[in-house]
Amino acid sequence: MSKTLSTTKANFGTLPVFLTAISTILGAVMFLRFGFAVGSVGFTGTLLIIFIGHLVTIPTAMALAEIATNQKVEGGGEYFIISRSFGVNIGAAIGIALYLSQAISVAFYVIAFGEAFDAIKPWVLSEFGYELYDNRLFTIPALLLLIWLMVTKGADLGMKALYVVVAILAVSLVLFFMGSTPYAEVFDSTQLFKNMDSEKGFFYVFAIIFPAFTGMTAGVGLSGDLADPKKSIPLGTLSATIIGMVIYIFIAYKLASSASPTDLMNDQLIMGKIALWGPIIPIGLAAATISSALGSFMVAPRTLQAIGGDKVFPNRFVNFWVSKGTKNKNEPRNATMLTSVIALIFVLMGDVNAVAEIISMFFMVTYGSLCLISFMQHFAADPSYRPSFKSKWYLSLLGAIMCIYLMFKINTPYAMSAIALMVVLYFFISIKSDTKKGMANIFQGVIHQFSRTIQVFLQKAKKDKTEEDWRPAILCLSKDSFERYSALEMMKWISHRYGFGTYIHFEKDYFSKESKKVAAEKLEKLIKISSSSKSNVFLETLISPSNTSAIVQAIQQPGISGQPNNMMLFEYKKGHTEWLSDIIDNYSVLKTAQYDLCILATSDKGFGYKKDIHVWINKDDYENANLMILLSYIILGHNDWKSGQIKIFATFPKEILKQEEDNLIQLTSSGRLPISANNIHVLPLNEGVNRMDLINDYSTDADLTVIGFHEGMLKSDKNIDLFEGYDKVGNVLFVNTLTSKFIK
Repeated sequence: MSKTLSTTKANFGTLPVFLTAISTILGAVMFLRFGFAVGSVGFTGTLLIIFIGHLVTIPTAMALAEIATNQKVEGGGEYFIISRSFGVNIGAAIGIALYLSQAISVAFYVIAFGEAFDAIKPWVLSEFGYELYDNRLFTIPALLLLIWLMVTKGADLGMKALYVVVAILAVSLVLFFMGSTPYAEVFDSTQLFKNMDSEKGFFYVFAIIFPAFTGMTAGVGLSGDLADPKKSIPLGTLSATIIGMVIYIFIAYKLASSASPTDLMNDQLIMGKIALWGPIIPIGLAAATISSALGSFMVAPRTLQAIGGDKVFPNRFVNFWVSKGTKNKNEPRNATMLTSVIALIFVLMGDVNAVAEIISMFFMVTYGSLCLISFMQHFAADPSYRPSFKSKWYLSLLGAIMCIYLMFKINTPYAMSAIALMVVLYFFISIKSDTKKGMANIFQGVIHQFSRTIQVFLQKAKKDKTEEDWRPAILCLSKDSFERYSALEMMKWISHRYGFGTYIHFEKDYFSKESKKVAAEKLEKLIKISSSSKSNVFLETLISPSNTSAIVQAIQQPGISGQPNNMMLFEYKKGHTEWLSDIIDNYSVLKTAQYDLCILATSDKGFGYKKDIHVWINKDDYENANLMILLSYIILGHNDWKSGQIKIFATFPKEILKQEEDNLIQLTSSGRLPISANNIHVLPLNEGVNRMDLINDYSTDADLTVIGFHEGMLKSDKNIDLFEGYDKVGNVLFVNTLTSKFIK
């Protein structure tokens, strides 16, 4: 899309942006409904409406100016900014809703144009005896004329017409301010700030008036046709917003001081009775509505053209057709025709009052999005974000919050409908569209900054941890990540809820450009595997020429959660003891780091049906018991083990069997562990009975067997034999703790 749009002949300056915005701000609502607002809530209430409305519009205009001075805003205006900040999928969901609101706005303004002819209806009836009861006699020809103008001539003639209607609009305002009434001559200025309560409520009146302030971004849709968008958009939008606000304050004063509240509420063309020359107000209304319709008609097709250029729609032909422009100036001819059809349908309906509120909802979502982008960019701290105009983060946040608040305050069902529609569009686009864009950089930047802040806070926070508060922060170093997934599965289970895990794939090689590339490719592969299994494990790769240096480097990795790592997991396949020998040889390194050690011996059985975890305890490694039970409980918390159970097997001399069984039952019940007393088995260890044989006999069908060991067992010359010989059981997790854990 960007390549196509960059070839567009851009020749508009700041004035078209200003005129498009100001003509939309000073549009139909000003002529038809502003008197009703002043009559309903008084001058003070109207000032409050103007103030609250501009708590949205000014932050939005500033946010828009900031974003536009950082990047080239191409065709599509607001859609381009949102989609390039939030990502195409989110941007398109908002963009389609934005396009619909812009297209329906054309019909809304054309119908308002028809109300300008209310002034001549009595004259036609008295002179010709014909009653003009249906405004569609005026609106349908007017819309057809607009369609012909936009399809055949495009934005150039549209801008020329815009100059004319804005001039008429200016003259009508001047004559309005020059006018006077008998009421104005006797008006008591002390009544100006008198409190007035509307029968239908303040926010009902606000909902009617607020669309009057929402035209400040109308000119942004011309961004693809601007010679210098970075200058034109900020200057045009901000000046139109501020000048529009000032004019509305003066109009409110003029209305309050020139007509009674009753007249203001009941006569929608009351401005004509105040103006120096009355007919100028219907003429100005016609000019304002046509200029607003022209503005929407120029912007809406360009929004649709940009959406099609991003290949958002699920059909490639549709994307090509709506994004296609004319050869010389890239005028969105096809998108204009589609917009014409939508506008004509709503004009034929004749009444879009109900639609008008949901249009406001979509615009509020757009403005809220723009403010949110500016706010998030302040915290993302992206070096490439260097706008020459900077808003304040608190103003952007205020604008975003006010948009959400006012949406629900104006009409909660419509607010819910607008948000629901965009959520549905987002999921539809994500599933059906060709585009596969992931999370936008702005989200990643904010998350990185937030993560950094939390990590630094946790590091500085006073650490007063006890064994009672222990939870696993586990590192896994594996050379065989793609030969066996047992270690990755174990890490997934431990890190699912209670623990934190970092899985490091060990690439044994000298660090070089080639080995770095290989490691990066394997990391991508691991991330895909992890994503498909919905794992919470943080993944990394490590390149080192030796096993010892790899272990040393791994144990110095910081904890992913901010909590220091406290456990190391290694994995080897039964019968292949080379890697196991290196682990045992480096036990002293792990002890120095004060890490608990887990060694997973995997077999062809794997983890079986994930039903039974057998924990084996004896008097020689009793200090490991609590850690083994806690790890089993943590593993059981994963959905893969939702039907699983823990069985404890303890081997002790005959004379203390009953005492040890009572101790284990007391331990599991007081610690609220899901282990039934029926699943605690205390076996006598008679002389001449080999504990390994007992384990092979009792745990043949176990899906995971947990066995403890201690440092003294590793000092034997045959220390590898400690981990071998369990041929009849499946996967075995050997556990060694430096300090006994407390089960409370």
